Amino acid sequence: MDKARFSEGDATRSQEKSPDNSPDESPDNQLLQPEAAVDERGKQEESIRPHRFADYIGQKDLKDVLEIAIKAAKSRGEVLDHLLLYGPPGLGKTTMAMILASEMGVNYKITSAPALERPRDIAGLLVNLKPGDVLFIDEIHRLSRMTEEILYPAMEDYRLDVTVGKGTSARIRSIPLAKFTLVGATTRVGALTSPLRDRFGLVQKLRFYEVHELSKIVVRSAELLNTSINAEGAEEVARRARGTPRIANRLLRRVRDYAEVKSSGEINREVAAEALQLFQVDPMGLDWTDRKMLSVIIEQFNGGPVGLETIAAATGEDTQTIEEVYEPYLMQIGYLSRTPRGRTATNAAYKHMGFKSPKPANEQLSLLIDE
Repeated sequence: MDKARFSEGDATRSQEKSPDNSPDESPDNQLLQPEAAVDERGKQEESIRPHRFADYIGQKDLKDVLEIAIKAAKSRGEVLDHLLLYGPPGLGKTTMAMILASEMGVNYKITSAPALERPRDIAGLLVNLKPGDVLFIDEIHRLSRMTEEILYPAMEDYRLDVTVGKGTSARIRSIPLAKFTLVGATTRVGALTSPLRDRFGLVQKLRFYEVHELSKIVVRSAELLNTSINAEGAEEVARRARGTPRIANRLLRRVRDYAEVKSSGEINREVAAEALQLFQVDPMGLDWTDRKMLSVIIEQFNGGPVGLETIAAATGEDTQTIEEVYEPYLMQIGYLSRTPRGRTATNAAYKHMGFKSPKPANEQLSLLIDE
């Protein structure tokens, strides 16, 4: 079977860049790029993403592991081992894949599991990879079973097995592939099948960022966006970013808009606080829905315990959104507890929301014990 058949539709399902980070100038890519994306501001927005380990702030343990792996692979003249990155969204998994390609001096292709619906989609990417290239698949736990089966021999033996013909005349043909590095990213590592997870030589977790790390990221992003910000202003934005660089950069853009319109343009602590208050992001990073959940539990149900379905009905949110979007952060900062009888608001939540807790600390602790 001709290789060109596999590459059909490849340009519309992946992004490819070279080590110098210059975008592919093919006609297809030009059609996909809006005209506004090539202006000066568009270039500034894209430049926020770091392209070297030296510019990547935070995740020190992960960087140390990957730098050793890169130096070892280079010294042996081999490709980097397959890498699985997992952790909450917005922590830099895609950025890390780009940096790996840059440090190895190879090209990279970016795609996502939902875009690989048919076998020829993944086959088209694989046969067009050059030696050493990095293939990044986001949300890899969502790969279809058939696509996953195609990846097994590709990852282990660098070959693509295809079936030619039908019925009794069908036969298997193996196409050799260039040695490549697969970087998979997922927010749900437990959802990966064991055969796929075990084929990754490196499995690393990205952790949430500390405030001082996020402050450095905010300062760096502000410089790239030609925005004036002082240390106190950067820290104010970082404190409300939920430990996530993506949120920190998003809040910075909103504060920048506010500063340009409502003040002199320089971002200090007061300007940042006023802007984020306008956008209903409080000093702990809670938005309107987070505060609504806590107020419902405290005011309507005396702090809990209260069931998930009841909270969903009272807030107008669906249960899955509450469980996967709002509850994790509230639990991480100690404002919400899950007990056998339901959700309860902690003393810290009462204090943050401006209520006096009716429950002593030892009584709240007893709610966490299985009955």
